[in-house]
Amino acid sequence: MLAERYQRNLGTITLEENRRLKDFRVCVIGCGGLGGYVIEELARLGIGHIIAVDGDAFQPSNLNRQLFSTEALIGKSKASAACERVHQINSEVEIQARDCFLTEENIESIITDDCHAVVDALDNISARRLLESYCGKKCLPLIHGAIAGWHGQVGVIMPGDKLFDQLYPKDAEKGVEQETGNPSFTPAVIASMEVAETLKVLLAKPGILRNKLLTIDLLEQEYDIIEL
Repeated sequence: MLAERYQRNLGTITLEENRRLKDFRVCVIGCGGLGGYVIEELARLGIGHIIAVDGDAFQPSNLNRQLFSTEALIGKSKASAACERVHQINSEVEIQARDCFLTEENIESIITDDCHAVVDALDNISARRLLESYCGKKCLPLIHGAIAGWHGQVGVIMPGDKLFDQLYPKDAEKGVEQETGNPSFTPAVIASMEVAETLKVLLAKPGILRNKLLTIDLLEQEYDIIEL
């Protein structure tokens, strides 16, 4: 018998697939605009184990879009806030907060061999390249998402793929978010698509965005899939 809290998952995924969710471990790198929504939705789905990684603390500029950001939490750890939120949403989920930024020195201790998927909720290109390289070595699927103003993109990077070499100039370090702004709605949309792709990867569903990039323009409501 499936717990009542998961009943509305049925129809989208099967009873057996629902039961399998509790055994998956997903590592989310970044607990801000994208990561907050990703973590919340994974917990509500019933993913059994989540690792929430972020070395940053909330500041007032986060209040316009970051789900876990509140006035009372200004100056507090984003990873710890993610952990507390998940405890409130779903006590069946085991969540581990890692209050640190991803580096070459700590990545192995953060993304452990028992992970099943990694979600990119980062805001800088150099960390994304590190993440892609490490996940490739560990044969882990990496679900990528990025936002800039009205625009966003989503893709799935499987071991051996080199998505970021195709997306970013070799010497690029930062995206264009500072120039375009980050409203409340774009991270919510892109994060939800990342969660959908994560679920498809975990359950071996068809139609994942591998060797493809979904780009979204919410101002003109244009959605394109670019074959890579």
